[in-house]
Amino acid sequence: MNFYSLTQVADILSVPKRVVKAWEKNGKLVPRRAADEDMRIYAEEDVRKIAPDHSFFRKGADIERPVPLRPYRLIELFAGAGGMALGLERAGFSSVLLNEIDRKACATLRANRPDWNVLGGTVADIDFKPYFGNVDVLAGGFPCQAFSYAGKKLGFKDTRGTLFYEYARAIDETRPAMVVGENVRGLLRHDSGRTLETMLSIFRELGYRPLQPHVLKALLHRVPQKRERLILVAFREDVADHAAFEWPAPHRKIFTVRDALRKGGLFPSDVPESPGEGYTEQKRKVMELVPPGGYWRDLPDAVQREYMMKSYFLTGGKTGMARRMSWDEPCLTLTCSPAQKQTERCHPEETRPFTTREYARIQTFPDDWKFIGSQPSVYRQIGNAVPVNLAEALGLSMVAAMNRIEAAR
Repeated sequence: MNFYSLTQVADILSVPKRVVKAWEKNGKLVPRRAADEDMRIYAEEDVRKIAPDHSFFRKGADIERPVPLRPYRLIELFAGAGGMALGLERAGFSSVLLNEIDRKACATLRANRPDWNVLGGTVADIDFKPYFGNVDVLAGGFPCQAFSYAGKKLGFKDTRGTLFYEYARAIDETRPAMVVGENVRGLLRHDSGRTLETMLSIFRELGYRPLQPHVLKALLHRVPQKRERLILVAFREDVADHAAFEWPAPHRKIFTVRDALRKGGLFPSDVPESPGEGYTEQKRKVMELVPPGGYWRDLPDAVQREYMMKSYFLTGGKTGMARRMSWDEPCLTLTCSPAQKQTERCHPEETRPFTTREYARIQTFPDDWKFIGSQPSVYRQIGNAVPVNLAEALGLSMVAAMNRIEAAR
């Protein structure tokens, strides 16, 4: 039988921890052990009764892994350091072109996969017409940009000058069977949802049928991190009826920081040593007072006031500030720097930020994936990446859909 902590139950069911506490208070969910809040443990069978139809309780780990019926060809835009590309490669896709504007990220891609066709520079300079009819999937984490025609119904050409226009142009010039976009969850409510609706309407204008946008939680897909990504999927109208796309089923185990940094279910060895950022002496003294899983509210009141200054009096949790991770929980979403005051990511035991290799492990990059560039550049490349295991889980659903399309030809 599987058991979950209070935080894990909240993460799995996407509810605040106070809701789980309310369920406990009214007897709806009874912990098997509850000496204090940190020791609350709930049995899976009890949690299942709260949400019996929740996707987490499907046997995601037992689903047969689809094998591509033929090599499926992929173009990826805004490829970064390769998190999505590597995950999709593991799922069975073959990259024919990757574009990234950051020179160091391009160097990272080339260092790890010399055979990949990596085109550096802005996507606006790429002619995609030579790939017309020769690409199965176009993917990319296009930036979320506001459109400057608020309240108007925008068409494809009206979005010129934005990176989404270039993403849509690549679709129009290549005509793949499947289109995949990933973005931050905040895109759902950007400009009261009008930005997302504009994007979906442009997919339709180009002859693609978009699915309902879906948020994937990385911690449900073998990633020891509470990262969420909004995924957009669309199929060309002539094949859409055959795809029968299914979102990846959650894995049955929640992996933690311990799983990321120690030998176990995710990695065959402890995390290798690597360089990393440090704290100033003043900040180190503050962070030493924070317990595992704690944050600024766990500091003595006088230290809170000095460290938070005016923010001490503001409403809101600000739970990322002076935050130390816990061995037994997934990490908070990684940022581009683990030492920033607003988004500290302190090691559970040692008073220091995570090193670059620890960062990479939390994003489920393998230890042999090299990152090229200065230390700030490496942190930025890793922090901006799609977790490899999340991309692989999505990729397997993509392969299954492409197999259905291929079988119907």
